[in-house]
Amino acid sequence: MLVSYKWLQEYVDLSGVTPEKLADKITNAGIEVEHIDYPGAGLKGIVVGEVESCEQHPEAEKLHLCQVNLGTESVQIVCGAPNVAAGQKVPVATVGARIADNVKIKRAKLRGEISNGMICSLDELGFDHNYVPKEYADGIYVFDNDVPVGADALPYLNLDDAILDLDILVSSAHCMNMIGVAYEVAAILDQKVQLKKPVVDETDQIASDKISISVEATDKVPYYGARMLTGIKVAPSPRWMQLRLIAAGVRPISNVVDISNYVMLEYGQPLHTFDYDQFGSDHVLVRHAGENEEVTTLDGQLRKLTSEDLLITNGKKGVAVAGVMGGENTEVSSTTENVLLEAAVFDPISIRKTAARLQLRSDASSRYEKGLDRNRVGLAADRAAELLTQFAHATVLKGIVEAGERTVPEHKITMPWQKINQVLGSELTREQIVGTLRRLNFTVEVADELMHVSVPARRFDVTIPEDLVEEVGRIYGYNHIPATLPEGSSTHAGLTPYQKIRRKVERLMESTGLSQVYTYSLTSKESASSYVIHDQEIEPTQVVWPMSEEHAALRQSIVPQLVNVVNYHSNRQMPDVKFYEIGKVFLPVKGEPRPAEEEHLAGIITGKRTERNWEGESAGVDFFSIKGIVETLFDSLAVADQIEYRPSKRDGLHPGQTADILRDGKVIGYLGALHPKVQNDNGLNATFVFEVAVESLLRHGKTAIDYHFLPRFPSTTRDIALVVKRTVSASDLDRVIRENGTSLLKSVRLFDVYEGSHVAEDEKSMAFSLVYFDPERTLTDDEVNAVHEKIVHACAEQLGAELRG
Repeated sequence: MLVSYKWLQEYVDLSGVTPEKLADKITNAGIEVEHIDYPGAGLKGIVVGEVESCEQHPEAEKLHLCQVNLGTESVQIVCGAPNVAAGQKVPVATVGARIADNVKIKRAKLRGEISNGMICSLDELGFDHNYVPKEYADGIYVFDNDVPVGADALPYLNLDDAILDLDILVSSAHCMNMIGVAYEVAAILDQKVQLKKPVVDETDQIASDKISISVEATDKVPYYGARMLTGIKVAPSPRWMQLRLIAAGVRPISNVVDISNYVMLEYGQPLHTFDYDQFGSDHVLVRHAGENEEVTTLDGQLRKLTSEDLLITNGKKGVAVAGVMGGENTEVSSTTENVLLEAAVFDPISIRKTAARLQLRSDASSRYEKGLDRNRVGLAADRAAELLTQFAHATVLKGIVEAGERTVPEHKITMPWQKINQVLGSELTREQIVGTLRRLNFTVEVADELMHVSVPARRFDVTIPEDLVEEVGRIYGYNHIPATLPEGSSTHAGLTPYQKIRRKVERLMESTGLSQVYTYSLTSKESASSYVIHDQEIEPTQVVWPMSEEHAALRQSIVPQLVNVVNYHSNRQMPDVKFYEIGKVFLPVKGEPRPAEEEHLAGIITGKRTERNWEGESAGVDFFSIKGIVETLFDSLAVADQIEYRPSKRDGLHPGQTADILRDGKVIGYLGALHPKVQNDNGLNATFVFEVAVESLLRHGKTAIDYHFLPRFPSTTRDIALVVKRTVSASDLDRVIRENGTSLLKSVRLFDVYEGSHVAEDEKSMAFSLVYFDPERTLTDDEVNAVHEKIVHACAEQLGAELRG
């Protein structure tokens, strides 16, 4: 909300309060003033000049020679504006003046003619071109005739103002209008608000003879009112109103439209003006739109509505999307003579849904969404009628045609007054508390220890006793309340078992050389479906109103973001990186609106294992580098004996260097090299990744530690070389050996793989070292031989393995 300091002075006495001090006080009271803008900062030497004569430049068709009276002297100025003419009073930058962007004006010769200054457009004085009135968009600005020649031009352009930018949240929506800000500032400064009640000069003709209203969607439209105005003459609005609208970030259009916008800024009540002669009937019907019903809005766009949207109709077809934007077919134009003025109250949630779905946020919808003062809707209509009478020659028909209750009673809250001290930790007297609430224009009555407070409808955010506590605290000043420690017993804070083991995993990853990163949970729809552990039949969960296409869906895997992080570092000459992230992924659930959340651990490595040194080049990372990190993880969680690795093929990963990670036969993750195409697309060298659904592993808690005596008896080691088909993996042999090794087999280690002479082309030889041991006695050769033969027989039977001669 942009608040004009000069405009605010009309409601509250700001004597001795500078814009900077006022901004500090408003911020300390809980509504942040993001910054203060001084529109005239840097401008100097700008005066009001009168064009005494305007002639064609002898050497340039588009230039004019103007003789301009500056009050103290008359000078020649060359001007190229198409709308310059004799008799105008205009802003003039004199020689030596400074205009926007710190441009200094010098005496110049243009096509042989001396120019002693510049007649200025609003753009050249720093106005945003988007808010410049259409009649001045391509030319100079022209003052009213009552502006004195030679005077400083800045006050007559509202450039001596200060604009406070208030960050309005839902809890401070009562300040989305000048009157609301005035009440807020008056309470902060302990002043009175100076408001004038609108005076409407009505004719004897009754408005209800010209228009009738009915509301079908009564649950979403508690009140709908309309005034009838005739004999209107559409023209530019007065200069002062235009300049106030510009300061508030609204472009002036015409007196009728500007007045409705001005009243919205002043009262906070959105209004809409219909060209009555184009309305098409004498009846207003407010209803829900039909499914796929269409209406063309003021921006020329054809909008397709749903049954949840509210529609203003003439009884047959739509003329406006309620609370959002009017229809093109009833737009006020230069030929409009009769106006139907709408002042209504619509359901905030309904308006928000419609505006969001149509992607059509407007000043009106933003106010309806946050809430407004029900008791101000009639006053706003009267204020608009008053201004239309003054500046558009309108004749106002008698009465407001309406449906629903125009006003609502004040909300009442009863509470012990001492509760405010108990919550704030303050020692305020009853008189201080009551006085603070009365500064907010709340009605307060105290009976014994109870306080009865009537809250005006303009403060629709104050509904419960805790709201009153907040109001007293912020108006009295949080900085005036002494700091105190909470009383009562307390418990020792600590980490949960899950948090402890999670941190252990983080420390473990860092000990392996990986650095932790944090990436967005939101990503593009394509990335959200990439590198998932389990293929999903359901599309990823998407955001209804995303910031961008790159943040449109919730991730189902962490790996895509890690690839982007490595790509970012690679582009900055950092080729050797090792990262990990532990965080949530979001897995869609069929039939459920919300996804399931699951914690995953993912890692990525690329480049060299270590830095190059005097011993020579370091070897690059490979598949076994990433596998070693994963194995270390499972060892630390004491689940290594439950883990199995199986070759697999996954999109985006190298078909020959990828393995699924299984626990008890169920896939819980994967590891492998990025596919060469992915590496080329991202400009990466050989890059390896892993991802594990680690949450179930962490939640099973710590495994009990087993202690064993140092062995008193010797172990027996046997080596075995088995010839198998090349399709048989080492993990398959390892599994069969362990399954048949009985309790005597303590260790199995692969130490050689051979392919070549003496072995068939489609076969390979794998050698394992097997350790047999019994902690209670020395094993005999017969006992070891029996187990060993059982293992050889099982490998031959299940995998077709043969002992190598």
